[in-house]
Amino acid sequence: MDVEELKKMEDEESSVMKTMKGATTGFVAGTVWGMVVATWHDVPRVERSIALPGLIRTLKMMGNHGATFAAIGGIYMGVEQLTQKQRMKRDYINGAVGGFLAGATVFGFKGRSVSSALSAGGAFAATSAILEVLGIEKRETGRVNYVYTREKRPNPNIN
Repeated sequence: MDVEELKKMEDEESSVMKTMKGATTGFVAGTVWGMVVATWHDVPRVERSIALPGLIRTLKMMGNHGATFAAIGGIYMGVEQLTQKQRMKRDYINGAVGGFLAGATVFGFKGRSVSSALSAGGAFAATSAILEVLGIEKRETGRVNYVYTREKRPNPNIN
């Protein structure tokens, strides 16, 4: 598969598919992170030869972190894609809106307070905007995708 085919596949990929990829990636990352955190917390239980309760707690923690990260990834990508389609622009504002809503909904729900929702949403929005403005690159499909450019992509059908 050459570079032109990869570009075409990326452009044809639907927003739903990108959202599902974000949620799946978040779930996998969250599950791994949950395993690491559970290992830190469950070490004394395993040392006391009580393996089964430690394993059950580890699996619950992995699932909890996986679900949280999946929600964040799915909401972020979905809102970013929706904002991009509505605004018809591809810039840092789309990511900031997605980051704010992802942080505000997930951590606002978990913290059950408006202040935690606003602070988490603000932190996610600021992080997303800063990373995109500084030009941190995203790597997908084996090639470098710069976050946004002002140049139009050349049409592969025109020679």
